[in-house]
Amino acid sequence: MRERIAYALQADVDEEALRETLKQQPGNVNAAIPLARVLLARQRPDEALDVLDQVLLAAPADLRALNAKGVVLDSEGRHREAQALYRQALATTPDNPVLSNNLKLSLALDEEKAKAGSASLQPFPPPHQGTQSH
Repeated sequence: MRERIAYALQADVDEEALRETLKQQPGNVNAAIPLARVLLARQRPDEALDVLDQVLLAAPADLRALNAKGVVLDSEGRHREAQALYRQALATTPDNPVLSNNLKLSLALDEEKAKAGSASLQPFPPPHQGTQSH
């Protein structure tokens, strides 16, 4: 039990320390990415996106920050937005395997989502034409 409490308190301390670092150094990607990861794990994706948006204002072409924001967007089902970020980063480093794999995964997730959406739009089968007995 003590270990769980210590772990939970450590996570809070880490979040606060990372936030403090970002206040002092808004472009610190090494603080922003772990903070975004913690926030996403805590089901706070909007806050994770805010953190990454702030760091991207200070370092707009940072590949790690672009990738991290893409991952958060993908986790929220916002695949097209994520794909745009992966493509933006890949324009700079087309051979980056992490970005390439994340783009492929995002495209696959987007396709899966589209298929699921079109399946739910299928009309109901016509009612049975014969007489029914109850």
